[in-house]
Amino acid sequence: MSRIYNFSAGPAILPLEVLQEAQTDLADYKGSGMSVMEMSHRGKEYDAIHAEAIANARELMGLGDDYAVLFLQGGASFQFAMIPMNFLEQGQVADYVSAGSWGAAAVKQARIVGNVNLAAECQKDIPTRMPAAAEMKWTPGAAYSHVTTNETISGTQLRDIPETGSPLIADMSSDILSRPLDYAKFAMVYAGAQKNLGPSGLALVAIRKDLAAKGSITLPTMLKYQTHIDENSLYNTPPCFGIYMLGLTLRWMKRKGLANLFQQNRDKAQMLYDVIDASGYYRGTAVRESRSDMNVTFRLPTEEAEALFIKQASEAGMKQLKGHRSVGGIRASVYNAFPVAGVEALVSFMKDFEKRNG
Repeated sequence: MSRIYNFSAGPAILPLEVLQEAQTDLADYKGSGMSVMEMSHRGKEYDAIHAEAIANARELMGLGDDYAVLFLQGGASFQFAMIPMNFLEQGQVADYVSAGSWGAAAVKQARIVGNVNLAAECQKDIPTRMPAAAEMKWTPGAAYSHVTTNETISGTQLRDIPETGSPLIADMSSDILSRPLDYAKFAMVYAGAQKNLGPSGLALVAIRKDLAAKGSITLPTMLKYQTHIDENSLYNTPPCFGIYMLGLTLRWMKRKGLANLFQQNRDKAQMLYDVIDASGYYRGTAVRESRSDMNVTFRLPTEEAEALFIKQASEAGMKQLKGHRSVGGIRASVYNAFPVAGVEALVSFMKDFEKRNG
């Protein structure tokens, strides 16, 4: 087996240990005689998988019993609509920070439902950035406030969590459990699993129970957060295999230790930024104080040079480095599971490529 260094922004790299454990259990899970993909979601074998994944998510995020942990389908994009449908009533306003493509996408869906105030808007700024706290204008009595903590396309990360005066909701799809955070500051966080948690097709939602109880009672059953709390994310057949994989990934995080992972993430990103900053050839696309530890974005002098960089890196076993189609350039996504050796290989390649082409 020959594995590449996979810099994909998502679906993204999973820990090799997790993949190997899943491979071992694929046809016969722990002597049950069946795969997790074949199990009833009401059976005792799957029930243990489900319960452990919830317990580990709660432990790693430091959440008390006043929060519910949910596994929902539709990824983070479905949450863009589900949140305002539950919590943005007629005559109310919701505050949103729009600092990149995903924040803007959340705003677009919320505006279909109700009134949105842009507490801050900088998604079109070049170089890319997150707004400073002084720029954010929060509405007194807002139904809720929404932020995106990491913008994968622009390569920016919200360093300081704002005080908003209303229930704070965060899309953490690309940096959940990647750095020290007090999750109790949030009334709700959600994340598509396919970046730091597991395979695509699943979203993890951690929501304070008192917020969920305020959700609209006129919605169809499947669209209510309270439904999924009451049914322990088992109202309908959940994505069982995705939850199993997420559970294995959370186990891996516990073995690694969050403090170790957090420091490793910081070190991996800094290695890349050090090369960019020392170079007259590479140019980072995000302002320094907003740079992401998860998605390192940069440009070369020409698009032709970028195409050659991507081609030669791929030939050297480093793939998925092409920037998002909407912005171009280079993007190295170095999530929790991305190995240090892969970053070291890219650093070496960048230095050599600059010598040959700079």
